Amino acid sequence: MDAVHGHGPHGSGSENRRDRVLVVGAGSSGLAAAKNLRERGFVVDLVERDAAIGGNWNIDADRSRVYDSTHMISSKPFTQFPDFPMPDGDPDYLHHTQVRAYLERYAAHFGLDDRVELHTEVVSCRPLATTGWRVTLDDGASHSTRDYGHLVVANGHNWSPKWPSYPGQTQFTGELLHAADHRRADRFDGRRVVVVGAGNTGCDLAVESAQRATATYHSTRRAYWYAPKYAFGRPSDQVSDLIFSLRLPMRITQALFQTTARLTVGRHERFGLPSPDHRFLETHPIVNQQLLYYVGHGAVTPVGDIARFEGDEVVFTDGTRVTADLVVFATGYLIRLPFLPDDALPGEPGRPRLYRNLLHPDRGDISVVGLIQPDSGQFCLVHWQTVLLARFLELQCLDPGAADEFLSTARGRLDERSLDGLALLDSTRHYVEVEHAQYIRALADDIRELEARLATAVAA
Repeated sequence: MDAVHGHGPHGSGSENRRDRVLVVGAGSSGLAAAKNLRERGFVVDLVERDAAIGGNWNIDADRSRVYDSTHMISSKPFTQFPDFPMPDGDPDYLHHTQVRAYLERYAAHFGLDDRVELHTEVVSCRPLATTGWRVTLDDGASHSTRDYGHLVVANGHNWSPKWPSYPGQTQFTGELLHAADHRRADRFDGRRVVVVGAGNTGCDLAVESAQRATATYHSTRRAYWYAPKYAFGRPSDQVSDLIFSLRLPMRITQALFQTTARLTVGRHERFGLPSPDHRFLETHPIVNQQLLYYVGHGAVTPVGDIARFEGDEVVFTDGTRVTADLVVFATGYLIRLPFLPDDALPGEPGRPRLYRNLLHPDRGDISVVGLIQPDSGQFCLVHWQTVLLARFLELQCLDPGAADEFLSTARGRLDERSLDGLALLDSTRHYVEVEHAQYIRALADDIRELEARLATAVAA
């Protein structure tokens, strides 16, 4: 693939754009990919199925999963793109409307806003005979087919709801809702609500419900550690980063986090909650300043896992039963890439096995951007992911053999998960978990290696 402009007819009637890169999705990951690839001279087509850019942060998008009250759970310094700071005047934790506005400014600043093809959905991608992809697009009026040299998948991984199943669920007389379809807090007004799930969304919705519902029950399978949004007067992720920067043995780091949590949040038993059965950091961080406040005020009642449904009642594993009008499943999402063939990526269904969660270990013509669940903000990590990708594609253009060597090395390192020695609990929510500091160091090492290979290729 050449990093130059040009297209023309191709044998099968498909438009030949094999000298271009197609980026699927104009959310934060797709925008970063398009920007960093264009900076290195690549011609990029950026397509977005919705009417505006922003991805998950565009609440009007079909697959957006934000709701009216959504704020970031990571503070500005650990969320923003490193080459485009968030405004000083914005709060520590931006509202989703402010994040969307930030992404719109990012796109405008880097000349992406007038290049994205909106209302353009990728229907299917099929590998070409040698290298590249045949892509079928739907703009709402007609289908078209194009051939591309490289495919960047950036459609997000927090949009396909993961529904649990319990005995009697289909006969429940109340309303069942997945958090994916929640938007407005007035849904809770005057109702008896069960919120299922202890992730950040589940905790947020339990708090929302506590302020408006007649009764709120928060159902979780196990006890979790809760981190406040502020610790010692600063955003808690900034305090956390100071602890990580000490580069202490993991057991000591976990002990420091647990001590900090005890000092700032208090003992869970004090609120009638069970003690966590795992060490801090062994599950994805739950950042919520208010949940224990509402538990302490009796507005949220903690309950265990659901055993079954009986009519208008929810029965829990300890035998407790409550009458409910609404059950909200905040039970997470499944990784889905519906436009790709099932065998397009290595690994199990819903769990791609990629190098740095980014590069296909056997094909140099497809990558997935943003497929990470970090313990901090995501935009910064995606920036460095896409810098790495751009350097890899440059090397592929200048010295294909050297690029193949890089991938060959990557194939033997697919088990490097950048978890800094953490043993995470087995859960789908941890499939793409990374520890942000170690992950950035790993990306930086790869970027340096690719730049050294590029220098050698240029010198030759």
